[in-house]
Formats: sequence, C-alpha cells, structure tokens
Amino acid sequence: MRIRATVAAVSGALALSALAVPAVQADEKPDAGLSVPSGADVFASESGAPAAKARAASAAETPVIKKVVVNGGKDIVVGTQSKKKFTIVVTASSPSGIADADAYLWHGHSDEVDGFIGTEQAAKCKVSANPTTSTCTVSITVDPRSDDLYTSSLAGTWKVAVGALADTGSAYDFIWNDIQAKTRVQRFSKLTVNASPEPVKKGKTITVTGKLTRANWDTNTYKGYTKQPVKLQFKKKGAKSYTTVKTVKTSSTGTLKTTVKASADGTWRYSFAGTSTTPAVSAKGDFLDVK
Repeated sequence: MRIRATVAAVSGALALSALAVPAVQADEKPDAGLSVPSGADVFASESGAPAAKARAASAAETPVIKKVVVNGGKDIVVGTQSKKKFTIVVTASSPSGIADADAYLWHGHSDEVDGFIGTEQAAKCKVSANPTTSTCTVSITVDPRSDDLYTSSLAGTWKVAVGALADTGSAYDFIWNDIQAKTRVQRFSKLTVNASPEPVKKGKTITVTGKLTRANWDTNTYKGYTKQPVKLQFKKKGAKSYTTVKTVKTSSTGTLKTTVKASADGTWRYSFAGTSTTPAVSAKGDFLDVK
C-alpha cells in the first residue's frame, strides 16, 4: 500500500493531506488536512462500518520513525535552470516490519501552505539486519522552472513530512508526522573577482572588484545580492591558505569594490559566508604579478 502525499487547492489556499486508504474504502477516508490521526482512530469512529469495529477491537500497530536524513544532511541548493535531485531517507520500525514510507517538503504554516516539493514515485525500502526495521529512500527532483519554486520568498527553512506503513497487510497501521524534521532550500550563489592593474609595482594601489549574485526564482535569472558582508582574502605565492585582509559590503546591485596596497605576488579572492537563504561561495582566485 502506497502512502500518498498530495497538495490540493481548498478555498483558494493550499492544504496538505496524507492518505493511506484502500480504493475500496474511499468513502471512509478522513477529510484532507495537515493533522491526520492514525488509521485506527479514524476508522474506529465509523460506528456503522463492521470492518472498522473489527479493527478497533484489535490492537493497532503504529510504526516508529527513527531517523530522517534529507539530501545527505546538506542544504538543498537550487539554481535557475538545472534540475536538482535529492533524497529523503527514512528509517522506521514496527513489530511486523515496514511495508512502505513516504516523505515530502512543505513551506508555510498549517493554515497557509505556500510551497510543496514531493514525488509520486514509490519509496525504495530495504530491510535491515533487524527485520523489524527498514530504510526507505524517497527520490525527489526539483525543477526551478516549474511550480516547485515559483518565487524566491520560498528560500529558507522547509518542513519535512514523513509517514511509514507497517507490514501487517492493513492500511490502518501507519504513522504520519507533518513536521518530522526541517531542512533548508537555498538560492544558488555566484561570486567573481578581478584584481587590477596587472602587473603592478610593489607598494602601489590595486583595485579589487567583484559581484555577488544569486538565483532569482521569480525570473529564473541571477540578481545581485545587496548589502552583504564579503571578505577580501589574499594567498601569497607559495602559501597554502588564504588570509582575510578586510570585509567589504556589496552595493545595491551586488557589486564589490575596494583598494589595497600590492605587497607581493599572490592570489586575491572574495569569500561570502552565506545566509539562511543563500549558500556560502568563494570566487575563483585572481593571481596578481607584483614587480
């Protein structure tokens, strides 16, 4: 039995629903909503259904979700054109084992969901050494050119909804958690640098320019990231690491410009630490020859 994760438009707003109901019992399924109680609770309330009475009389088997890992523990970074593939790995257990699992990402609040990232593909589950436990992998592809990420305001923290179904042969033995974990979906960033003039005499002033941009999901283009602190760093020829010289803020268009004295041959670069919506990035270094 596949646990379905769907998004539906209700009164002009998005609502999430988690359904684990056989097609032959569709008339008994709970109303769509973010908080879906366990199958035993839902169907036991249907006093007129003999099957529900029989199920209520026996003990329900509720799986336990032990671990959830999104994108290998890393932030999900999406640009403007290329599709981004990632996985949600769910480890769950139940006395009878695990038959299936599902997971998706959603953004917003329970009464105003404005973003959804999921898939209709079934999870791939693998039984561990302990037969009561399985690790199920849900593979998801995000396309910035689709409705997955229709506006840049969706960048930041997303909730992770996760469900698991016990291998009892019954669709009632499942667990669903709308906020099992959290992850970040970020706007891909780019950073450039140019040190000039070149070559330059020792002690003379050089100008180091650059630009910090990030993906704009509204227009599928890259726009300047404004008013952000960026470190200007230098690596002397023969050295193994960079040292920070100063911090420069980006302009209203994301550009960078500052001046320093040329002291030795070496490589200059700008380095951005990142924010909750935008990943860290360092420019490819520009080597400057000092005479």
